[in-house]
Amino acid sequence: MRCLVVADLHYSLPQFDWLLSVAPQFDFVIFAGDALDIASVVDFRAQILVVKKYLALLTQRTRVILCSGNHDLDERNTEGEKIARWIGDARALGIACDGDSLIIGDTLFTVCPWWDGPLVRQRIEQQLQTAATERTKRWIWVHHAPPTNSPISWGGKRYFGDVELVQWIETHQPAMVISGHVHESPFVKDGSWYDRIGETWVFNAGRQFGRPPTYIVLDLDDGTAFWLSAEGADHIDLNAPLQRPALPIKTAPPWLRSLDRLDDPSVGQSPATPSSVIG
Repeated sequence: MRCLVVADLHYSLPQFDWLLSVAPQFDFVIFAGDALDIASVVDFRAQILVVKKYLALLTQRTRVILCSGNHDLDERNTEGEKIARWIGDARALGIACDGDSLIIGDTLFTVCPWWDGPLVRQRIEQQLQTAATERTKRWIWVHHAPPTNSPISWGGKRYFGDVELVQWIETHQPAMVISGHVHESPFVKDGSWYDRIGETWVFNAGRQFGRPPTYIVLDLDDGTAFWLSAEGADHIDLNAPLQRPALPIKTAPPWLRSLDRLDDPSVGQSPATPSSVIG
């Protein structure tokens, strides 16, 4: 079972186009938040309409899991806390989104919303407690903000992660947590695209401009995680202890080469151009 992981596309239509082109090669796609861009000159409502069309096309190519990020918040709930109501509407497309859990094969996926206040945070705690009673051989969370005090939430000067997420991980020990949010983590000194908290692998692909985006591929059957960006291409063994640095991809499997990145001679030679730290 192979999974493509992206986050923080921030209404980059060339990156959405790339995502559509490669999606059929994967059993499912995890989009870990920030599909939209609150700093864009494009009207926010127009962004939502366009991204929904992309998501509809994406569901015709593979299964999709989508969580909200801080750029995706479009309304306030009855308690006054910000939420991404449009992402909840994407459930009608067959997308697993905020608040959902689903089982694919032997893996339980739990999709957490971005929380803006204590009530939504409490709902996430309840969501995880309920999902814990249904956990299968492998439990994976999708949560836009990465855990704090981890290389995957390091922005170069300080950490930008979620303290509560660390506590939830320590309590439940899922197999993996997929995040985004801190764009520069994989590209700066002391940062990374992967880490381990206890027995839990945590990931953040980071962000770069242009086509394609940075992305992670999880080969769950083979137990390998690949990270690809303009800066290079690495992989780690998910069945081994945490090791740094990650190993460069010297001989990529054919399905990975077909994503049109590893055949590009510029890979590993030109530096990545991450955007500002926080998405």
